[in-house]
Amino acid sequence: MSGLELRDISKRFGPVTAVADINLHIPEGRFVSFLGPSGCGKTTLLRLIAGLETATAGHIVLDGEDLTDRPTHRRNIGMVFQSLALFPHLSVGENITYSQKIRGAGRAERRKRADELLELVRLPGVADRNIAQLSGGQRQRVAIARALALEPKLFLLDEPLSALDAKLREEMQVELRMLQERLGITTIIVTHDQREAMTMSDEVVVMSTARVQQMGAPLEIYRNPASAFVAEFIGTSNLIEARQADGDSVRIGGQTFRTGGKPDGVAAGGDVVVSVRPEDVHVFPASGEGPNRLDGTVTFVRDVGASVETFVACGDLQIVAMATPKDRPDVHKGDDVKVELPAECCVVLKA
Repeated sequence: MSGLELRDISKRFGPVTAVADINLHIPEGRFVSFLGPSGCGKTTLLRLIAGLETATAGHIVLDGEDLTDRPTHRRNIGMVFQSLALFPHLSVGENITYSQKIRGAGRAERRKRADELLELVRLPGVADRNIAQLSGGQRQRVAIARALALEPKLFLLDEPLSALDAKLREEMQVELRMLQERLGITTIIVTHDQREAMTMSDEVVVMSTARVQQMGAPLEIYRNPASAFVAEFIGTSNLIEARQADGDSVRIGGQTFRTGGKPDGVAAGGDVVVSVRPEDVHVFPASGEGPNRLDGTVTFVRDVGASVETFVACGDLQIVAMATPKDRPDVHKGDDVKVELPAECCVVLKA
């Protein structure tokens, strides 16, 4: 099987389990994000793939070859670290081709490769500059070029954009994705930034407490989260405690609401959580009637330019609705309103 396979991978540091029984298949040429909060095991998993940590159990297989016991320098992997780890005493070109020098490549061959890679990362003509002369974004490109110098089968990035300012980080996200598409190289990035993962990835692996919670296309995970954790971590969601009723209905605040379906293994009367994205919530004047509606009072309206958020207290619940400025509801703080949760947008999860 082509691509990367992780088979029952675990890693323990003494009594602490950092990675637990992870099974993944990443097809060749895909861009995948390991996404999760700090301490969830995503960086440890990346280091296991790179050979910088040794697995306690399981196997790492790349294009049918078992790499589990193979040292890092024999795995044909390129890696960009969070700190970039560039050599300050070497020129840009020397940094990029350092691995080629170690393998005995001649000066002319190394210079040609450095120039090729600098063109690729849109930094032509800087091979002779000192690293200290480059901006943060330029150093990032040099680190990427260095990782690609030996044409690796697998490209790994450990939160490489975290030190950049917001505007440059978003520009680099697009550039990095476009570069990966041109090269067709299997790429894995570790990030805690959900926007970064959604922007760049073919698939997202959401992790928590050493385990994979869900893997899938960004939009699939956003629209159909597998758990309340995923729903809350990916984007923003209204998470509402409810009880499963008959069929595809739940009970919220004494009312019956239709939903998009129910999770497996939950019987009528069981505790569930309903996830509804703010952009799917509709706010109407209090006189508006219709199904799947709750009575509430507007407690706050936040206009952030590109969107308007309306906070509504519905008894003990706080519901957030989001709309574009063009579609914003004509309501103000203190107004009594109706909040509609469309049935097809109500995702029911196990409590």
